[in-house]
Amino acid sequence: MTVYILDFIIFAIGIYSLIAKRHIIKKIIGMVLIEYSTNLFLILIGFRYGGIAPILSPDMNSVQFSQCAVDPLPQALVLTSIVIGLGTLALMAAYTMKLYEKYKTFDMCEIKRLRG
Repeated sequence: MTVYILDFIIFAIGIYSLIAKRHIIKKIIGMVLIEYSTNLFLILIGFRYGGIAPILSPDMNSVQFSQCAVDPLPQALVLTSIVIGLGTLALMAAYTMKLYEKYKTFDMCEIKRLRG
């Protein structure tokens, strides 16, 4: 249960970073924290203490397998989420670099003030 609470704290820190911070890099870090905490939550859902890999062996029947095996679906979802998260992180970093080249600052309020 404490792992779920710690995961929620990581998620809350990411939300706080998105809402309260003005620096673009800090907002990107907040997005990454939200992504990581979501991935951790999905892995925690599929966790089974003392579980085995979801590979059916010949000496096992299906009832034993279903009671002992770890659910592979959250693992597959997290692998997909990691790839998508890497793409969005690269896109956010590219946009941040372009904004810095144009406005010479990472502060959101300063960028809004310098429209033109």
